[in-house]
Amino acid sequence: MPVWPPLSLYVHLPWCVRKCPYCDFNSYSGGDDEARSRYVEALIADVRKEAEAASGRQLVSVFLGGGTPSLFTPAEIGRVLDETANLFSLADDIEVTMEANPGTVECGDPKAYRQAGVNRLSIGAQSFDAATLAVLGRVHGVADIGRAAREARDAGFDNINLDLMYALPGQGVVAAMSDIEAAVRLEPEHLSWYHLTLEPNTVFHARPPAGLPDEDVSAEIQQQGESLLAGRGYDRYEISAFARDGRRCRHNLNYWSFGDYLAVGAGAHGKLSTAEGVLRYAKPANPQQYMKSVEAGEDVVRTMIGDDDLLFEFMLNALRLSDGFDETLFTARTGLPAATLHRRLEPLVERGLMAQNGTQNWLPTTTGRRFLNDLQAQFLP
Repeated sequence: MPVWPPLSLYVHLPWCVRKCPYCDFNSYSGGDDEARSRYVEALIADVRKEAEAASGRQLVSVFLGGGTPSLFTPAEIGRVLDETANLFSLADDIEVTMEANPGTVECGDPKAYRQAGVNRLSIGAQSFDAATLAVLGRVHGVADIGRAAREARDAGFDNINLDLMYALPGQGVVAAMSDIEAAVRLEPEHLSWYHLTLEPNTVFHARPPAGLPDEDVSAEIQQQGESLLAGRGYDRYEISAFARDGRRCRHNLNYWSFGDYLAVGAGAHGKLSTAEGVLRYAKPANPQQYMKSVEAGEDVVRTMIGDDDLLFEFMLNALRLSDGFDETLFTARTGLPAATLHRRLEPLVERGLMAQNGTQNWLPTTTGRRFLNDLQAQFLP
């Protein structure tokens, strides 16, 4: 019997109070009671379809992302998680993450989310500066972040992530370090600390905000921030992920190590290994179209990933890991021979972008990590 990669489930909940100007996720303002209720029914039907495709494989993690999942009530979240538990074999230590914004987590008692089955909370702080939050279009205030974290602790959450951005409009090194210090004082088990990017099809891309730091300032923020977090006991295990011992995000690690993941919800993307090869698929992005598709019983189109794309997608993810990757993982997850990998890596070793750590472990050099986007592009088909 084949040894399949670990399997995760991603559930997309697409509505927000207001769409932020930097956000390129599949999200929409609104989501009234009637739409949410119909959407939950569609999610449950979709989970059933995904369980059939998974053929009895065990789930190691579930991630409720958005949008703002905490706009859905604990009862609604609980219905989706209960159906998942009924249909799948779950790992004894399964990680169930829900994203929540500080300004909306009060839609239901965090204790009720915990009782519904969520055991990891990811709070979208983004900054601890009030003026910066306003520029970013966030609907919460600075005090809301601490309140949300305290309420989560009181509710029994012992695994909390804070999302934090840097290289923000008007932000210098001192202000960025102040943000990190404020985040660390809340003692989250995990920090996602990432550079603001002006993504296409966003308001910020069309109309960039004033005062964005230049590359030199951004690099100094990154260097000092990584040093500060290391000194506070946060290990950088991925390009923008920092965790205390034993608290690495299992769901995201499964992405980065090219594991399998099922997709439920509007615009959700999935990847599934089969005896015939590795398949990818995506659900309709528009929530209305998605609900109509599920209600009509339509099957999603699953396409085989070709060898060149397999190589690229593996490297796109694995190069983000601080410890690099083992080539036996590459062969197991892609089905491609190690020789295919060696042919592409050898020129990059000569250019000082990749290095070996031991006989079979590969990782970007300091230069390669600094120019990670360019390094990843070397593996484009």
